[in-house]
Amino acid sequence: MSEGEESFISHLEALRGALLRCVTVTAALFPLGYFLAPRVISALTAWCFPDGAALHYFAPMEVFFVQLRLALVIALVLAYPWNAAQIWRFVLPALYKDERRALSRAVLASTLLFACGAAFCAGLVLPAVMKFSGGFAHDALEASIGIANFAGLAGWLTLAFGLMFQTPVIALLTVRFGVVSAESLGRKRPYVMTLILVAAGILTPPDVISQLVMAVPTWLLFELGLFAARRIERRNAESAAIAEERPARAARA
Repeated sequence: MSEGEESFISHLEALRGALLRCVTVTAALFPLGYFLAPRVISALTAWCFPDGAALHYFAPMEVFFVQLRLALVIALVLAYPWNAAQIWRFVLPALYKDERRALSRAVLASTLLFACGAAFCAGLVLPAVMKFSGGFAHDALEASIGIANFAGLAGWLTLAFGLMFQTPVIALLTVRFGVVSAESLGRKRPYVMTLILVAAGILTPPDVISQLVMAVPTWLLFELGLFAARRIERRNAESAAIAEERPARAARA
């Protein structure tokens, strides 16, 4: 077996190990997610329908399967810090001590951003979407919202906003680990904005308001990540210049 084949197989083994650890922790949190699922549905229903409207189900086992799917979403959200750490460690395996410390801070920031994205979705976006959909009702057309559609939309949007809010962490880490420079990333701003708009169009319902509500905060977060990356890059350059000057000063002395 050649060296290239051995390297490829070792990468596959590392990927398998990372995915197995992610699946194991997510599965361990699944019972807790199932316990929380009906409470989450009740809370979201009360928040999105303040006038007391009720959800409906149209099949005997529909509620049970909805709770199973929502339990998986909750387990993924709870397991996010662990899963994010495993994925980043696979992507960036050979790290020095200071790089591992930077990655730990990035995972913490990523977790907080994911929570902010989920809260932003549940607190603002989901009620606005439901209010928009309810605006089509009139005397001859009554809304009857099924629990499966509502829970599916809530779970999908929560994960979508949580993932889209990772933009500053991705920008920061790509610069921090030398994948791209901050200047080069800044020049690619139009392409990044296009990708954000395309992702928002895919991940949100087909209305302009929802797409803009996702795209605008994501772009602002990207700019925040780019600003932080430039500061870190400038600080690292200054530290490297100081380290180079020290031997020269010692030699002159």
